[in-house]
Amino acid sequence: MCPISKEMANEVQKDIITKAGEMFFRLGIRSVTIDDICRELGISKKTFYVYFASKDELVAKLLHANITHMADKMQQLLDSQDFLKLLKKFVSFQSKEEKDVRRVPQLVYDLKKYYPRQFADFQHECFITQKDYIQAYLELGQRQGYVRANLNVALTATLFAKIHSDALRDLEEIESHGLNMHQLGHTAMDVFVRGVLTEKLKVES
Repeated sequence: MCPISKEMANEVQKDIITKAGEMFFRLGIRSVTIDDICRELGISKKTFYVYFASKDELVAKLLHANITHMADKMQQLLDSQDFLKLLKKFVSFQSKEEKDVRRVPQLVYDLKKYYPRQFADFQHECFITQKDYIQAYLELGQRQGYVRANLNVALTATLFAKIHSDALRDLEEIESHGLNMHQLGHTAMDVFVRGVLTEKLKVES
């Protein structure tokens, strides 16, 4: 039997992560077993264990892939180097993105209860990724005159990313007040946008 190429192995691993993600989003993480995933993909458990040592490792790699997906979306927005276009798309992205683990309460609950280490790593990576992209976004706005020149962009980016990071950790508390991550994100975005922009935007709007 010919050995599997690295490219093919990567594709198989990606397929497993994709299928597991679809099932986790639909059914929750705890209720989906390795047997369920293998059955859906038509592979054996032996094949599964070639690519993942355990379900814990699968969850960790899936969460990393989710962050990479979010980061790719944000990078696409930044690559345009058009602050006004970026602003509109960034706000829309925050409210409509459906593949974000953070916006599915059942996934967050399962992670916190059954996969605390993976959850902590995910929360930290989300924070770092979001902080870096927000800072780049604000620096672009400053260069183009849409963001206040005296704004401490590093601190502002850290503060905004921290709001989302803490909200992910405290989701139960937020929901106990009749709120959800979508509402929090929308309100935080509204405050954030209004607090950093200059009068130039109003003149050109």
